[in-house]
Amino acid sequence: MTDRELDLAYEDTYRDLHRPAVIIGGCFAVVSVVLSLFLTLQHLRSYTNPTEQKWIVAVVFMVPVYATESIISLWNPRLSLACDILRNCYEAFALYSFGSYLIACLGGERRVVELLENESQKRLGKPLLEREEEEEEEEELVHQRSFSNFFCRPFLIGKDLLTIEKFGLVQYMILKTFCAFLALLLEVFSVYGDGEFKWYYGYPYITVVINFSQMWALYCLVQFYDVTHERLKPIKPLAKFISFKAIVFATWWQGVGIALLCAFRVLPKEGKLQTALQDFLICIEMSIAAVAHIFVFSAEPYRFLPVPEYGEVTTETTKAGLKVVEDDKEKPAVLEKTETQVEAPGTSIKESVQDIVVEGGQRVMEDVVLTINQAMGPMEKGVTKIQETFHKKTDSDSNHEESELEIEEHVEHLSANDMHP
Repeated sequence: MTDRELDLAYEDTYRDLHRPAVIIGGCFAVVSVVLSLFLTLQHLRSYTNPTEQKWIVAVVFMVPVYATESIISLWNPRLSLACDILRNCYEAFALYSFGSYLIACLGGERRVVELLENESQKRLGKPLLEREEEEEEEEELVHQRSFSNFFCRPFLIGKDLLTIEKFGLVQYMILKTFCAFLALLLEVFSVYGDGEFKWYYGYPYITVVINFSQMWALYCLVQFYDVTHERLKPIKPLAKFISFKAIVFATWWQGVGIALLCAFRVLPKEGKLQTALQDFLICIEMSIAAVAHIFVFSAEPYRFLPVPEYGEVTTETTKAGLKVVEDDKEKPAVLEKTETQVEAPGTSIKESVQDIVVEGGQRVMEDVVLTINQAMGPMEKGVTKIQETFHKKTDSDSNHEESELEIEEHVEHLSANDMHP
């Protein structure tokens, strides 16, 4: 068959499968949206720990965002690029939110710094207060803060691990958003080439940049989790980490894999078929993720307050029958266990949403500004060093020229004296 006949055959296949795919994908999308919104409302009604729950809501909301944009893109392929941009932007924000959630579960940044420093000193086996000489202390700190330890022994770098982890997450959020809008700009000029691995299109270059940025962000998160997982045991972090990482990592590589299969002609190299397949699979995957989130990010732990100040007090008594042997005789006995919990009062959804948007937005902006400043710092130092080197070079050249001039003048003066004895 000629290329023209193949294109027509693929077009007919797409037309035949499009309506059933939209219906099936729509059903999965509805399930994921309903379950995620139900879980979100539970957290908003039991909003007793804002420092943690604001980030949980942001992570959970990733599922309806993905599902909604995927079904819209599947229904109308002309909106696929716009939906993909919004999906990518929220994915980057969700990854940042998950990292912030882990920090909040550890007690906030100040507490995390203390934990990391204590862990560093414990692994070194030498408490900071027992160090006698200041010079030895500074030398050891310089050695343990070396960047290479982040890859081999992250527990040694102390509070710097938190800085690297936050920088890794925020750089991905910035780069992902920038590349998303850059892709839109390139598409306007017809040089983006979605799914085309050709040097004159922008898609392969943007893919490489985003892939490196995402891998670095996930690696920073893994290193941070590796050091703090013992402290995070009460929240069962492994299940949360796997469920979230599966969404971010799998969907991205799934898109790249489909593009590669199309590039090698394993799948039809038809733009609409390629994006439609990705959107259809995401709709199914998000329904699975929504079910997992119901159990992994449950709002049940936040329904009860740690201190009996507010809310309704509930008492649960458990009785169990058993037999006690005394003087070779069995006597019946009853074991009674009473648990008292304080049920948190329902909070206003409006106030909860306001806290998430306002407080969460301020936190994001602060971290973005801090990350930009951290990135600009080495650049400014580099420019300053270049300027200093250039200035020294200029001064040395001018001094060299002045010395040569003085030598010439001295030689001329001696010559004049020889001619007039």
